[in-house]
Parts: sequence; structure tokens; C-alpha cells
Amino acid sequence: MALLLTPGQWGDAPQMIEVMDRIRVPRPLGGRPRTRPDHVSGDKAYSSRRNRRYLRRRRIRHTIPEPKDQRAHRRRRGREGGRPTGFDRDHYRRRNEVERTINRLKNFGAIATRYDKRAYVFHGTVTAAAIRLWLRQ
Repeated sequence: MALLLTPGQWGDAPQMIEVMDRIRVPRPLGGRPRTRPDHVSGDKAYSSRRNRRYLRRRRIRHTIPEPKDQRAHRRRRGREGGRPTGFDRDHYRRRNEVERTINRLKNFGAIATRYDKRAYVFHGTVTAAAIRLWLRQ
């Protein structure tokens, strides 16, 4: 898991690439850690050209729905608009597990209210809460 702190008014979709670059999954038998997940799911906010290009370049399969305006623009361009994006409903339905985990993190009072003044202290608080949730399962 990777965490990235930003100012409160920043959206999470523009930070996707930086978060993906921070992911490191150790291999059980040692060696270089994995940096490429098998699959990524996201909501319509993550459907930017930049994010999709990044995922295609790294050959990461993804399930991100295309918003109506982007779909209409692609159709309006005809052949030059490209192919429709692939969409797997079963993978998309599992996306709610991430949303529920974020909501469980917000049940910790220190995270929901952000009493910490320093970003590194808040990052440590979020990390400790995430570890507690992980150990409970």
C-alpha cells in the first residue's frame, strides 16, 4: 500500500500516477520488489487521458468507466476517436472494498479530524491506523 498526503482541496485522481510509482510489493523469495499491480480499478474521476496513457504504457490492466462526455467526444470524432475503453463489471464491483477501507480509516478520530499540525505526524497516524486495520483482518 502507498499513501500520499496532499492539501485538502486537491483531488485524488491527479495524484494517481505518483501513488502508483510509490507501490512496492516485496517478493516472497527475495529479489526486486514488484512495482506493477495485476489490475487497477477506479471511478470515473480517474478516466483522464494522462492516467490511461500511463496505465497502457506500463501494461497495467484497468477497469475505469468512461464518463458520458468523453464517450460522446470519442464518438463525435468517428474513426479518429479510437476504440471504446474496455470495461469489466465484475472488477468494477469490487472497487467498493477500497471505498469501505477508506471509510474505516475515517472512523479513527485523529484521522477524521486531523488534529496533527505536521504532515509527517499525520502520515504516521494514517499508517498506524492502516496497519491496525490490516492486522484485524
